[in-house]
Amino acid sequence: MALVPFETLPDSSRVWVFGSDRPLSDEATATLMAAVEGYLAEWKAHGEPLTAAYEWRFGRLLVIGVDQRSAGASGCSIDGLFRILQELEPQLGARLVGGGRVFYRDSHGEVQSVERHELKALRESGAITNNSVVFDTSLTDLGSLREGFERPARKSWASKIIEDV
Repeated sequence: MALVPFETLPDSSRVWVFGSDRPLSDEATATLMAAVEGYLAEWKAHGEPLTAAYEWRFGRLLVIGVDQRSAGASGCSIDGLFRILQELEPQLGARLVGGGRVFYRDSHGEVQSVERHELKALRESGAITNNSVVFDTSLTDLGSLREGFERPARKSWASKIIEDV
């Protein structure tokens, strides 16, 4: 097995969420999807093919999953995935890898990206509230992602940052 439809992965699958710091053009999205699909179709850990899938959500968030029932991703195979995405960044004109970014829905429902340190200022300006939807990009299993990838800020890790404004 190799690349499978995302919806066929079990809840126990390991996931990684990569967020683009800016919306991608149609051309950049096509480039990213082709590279991800090509990589995942051949993705292996210790010589064993990985059963993997991906989804591109809201024009900003790439979710990659691995069904670990037959073979799990190893440190080297995960490093390879990160390396491929980092190599694409200059071509895409966007950052995908690296932490510190927060993804949320603005008042129009559009997905936005800001650096974590900007959350308090957004709260002070009213651009983000306790009811604003934030994305939990730190989830590591598909079941958790399916249960609550998008949450009101007050019910997420972001509450600690924005509640004391």
